[in-house]
Amino acid sequence: MSNFTHINKKGNPKMVNVSDKKITKRTAMAKATMFLGKEVISNFTNNELNTKKGPVFQTAIIAGIQGVKKTSELIPMCHPLLINAVDITINIADDECIEVFCKVTIEGKTGVEMEALTGVNITCLTIYDMCKSISLQMVIKEVKLIEKTGGKSDIKN
Repeated sequence: MSNFTHINKKGNPKMVNVSDKKITKRTAMAKATMFLGKEVISNFTNNELNTKKGPVFQTAIIAGIQGVKKTSELIPMCHPLLINAVDITINIADDECIEVFCKVTIEGKTGVEMEALTGVNITCLTIYDMCKSISLQMVIKEVKLIEKTGGKSDIKN
């Protein structure tokens, strides 16, 4: 009926059965580009901004890691996973934008693309929340999967 793996023969949603898959090392790296604007970025010192809510990037990284761990609670067809590692980095790209990278590693039967994508989104949303008192002009411009290894295929975008 459908090429979608999350739809059964009757057209209803289902969770994919991964019981016959082999356990392999799998990684995924996602990237988000976020416009903060000169007003926000000008407040950073040594790649960090401290607000009344605390250190922005450090807090956002912790939130992103939490987002990775809670992906299956947010996205209905994602399997709960025992994550081996999460590494989130935030770089100031220029005088207006930042780049957020989230790499997730697992040894399991299913990939971690959704976890990496969730991680960069939650990181950016936390930065927005912590900096909105300075500016409401921030924009999460682009979120994409840039690399996936393990499973049936490897991808590098």
